[in-house]
Amino acid sequence: MIWSGTGGQYPESPHIYRIKDVYYLFIAEGGTEYGHMETVARSERPNGPYESCPRNPILTHRSKLSSIHAVGHADLVQTPEGDWWAVFLGIRPVGYPYHHHLGRETFLAPVEWMEDGWPKIGDNGQISELMPTKNLRLQPLEHPPARDHFDGTKLKSSWSFLRSSDRTNWSLNKRESCLSLQCMQVSLNDVGIPAFVGRRQQHFDCHVSAYMIFAPERDGEEAGITVYANERFHYEIAIMQILGQRKLIFRRRIGSLWKVENEKPWQSDVIVLSVKADKENYLFGYAIDEQEDICWFGRGECSMLATEVAGGFTGVMLGMYATGNGIESPSIAHFDWFQYRGNDKG
Repeated sequence: MIWSGTGGQYPESPHIYRIKDVYYLFIAEGGTEYGHMETVARSERPNGPYESCPRNPILTHRSKLSSIHAVGHADLVQTPEGDWWAVFLGIRPVGYPYHHHLGRETFLAPVEWMEDGWPKIGDNGQISELMPTKNLRLQPLEHPPARDHFDGTKLKSSWSFLRSSDRTNWSLNKRESCLSLQCMQVSLNDVGIPAFVGRRQQHFDCHVSAYMIFAPERDGEEAGITVYANERFHYEIAIMQILGQRKLIFRRRIGSLWKVENEKPWQSDVIVLSVKADKENYLFGYAIDEQEDICWFGRGECSMLATEVAGGFTGVMLGMYATGNGIESPSIAHFDWFQYRGNDKG
């Protein structure tokens, strides 16, 4: 043991930096919740003894009125121009009581070295959504197009799977320019590898839609779009075969409670599914094709998928899925395109 921190719970994530002839030990304390903070100590030797900074914590938003909370887990970086920056995690909760459903996000703030040799992050340990950039040179980042037509040989890097990628349940070559998902035994309610391909929700206000081609043949076969926190907390709008009849359904699962909130008979093999989000709600809708107006079909609260309710740190995913709900089925759902549009303010 070389330093136990300042007394906050769960001291973790240590980083040691040798700057000139001094060793700086940064750690996170307080847990990755609303008491999160970053503290620092220094020593002339890497194994100590370490002196705690008299201004600890050097980064925290605990008990502060801010749009950003739970800041901590900081790393230091120095630019070629000699400027110092801190990269760290934080959350942006909404409502009261606070809840957050976008997960932990990455923040950047300037660092100054004081005359006594200690670092100062941001505005005396606090940050805002807009920070001065000094001489920071931004590197252009190519953003993926809003609409993915699945016309490549591999999925774009913005897509993710649940737990692992199982090539038996998804394909890009079973139908031209389509992502194809097999109705496997695993469902969204299971701790397994379902036929699911999704992406992170990055904006409070966003609109996702997908063009799906699906002709279920057996009871229980289902495919659609899900708003997914984990296997116990998710919403979906989907086509499902029920007692020999094809139906459009909207369903919510909250813990041990689940219910099909809305349903209607559906005859067509094609549908455009939509989810529109703001800070408080998800709206679920459908259309025959993208030229038609969206018919809104259901609503779910963002707060029910938030970390404070559902647990976890990584936030909500928006994605496409297919399942046989306990039975491996021959049916395949083809997604011709998926579109994600978020606002510019986060």
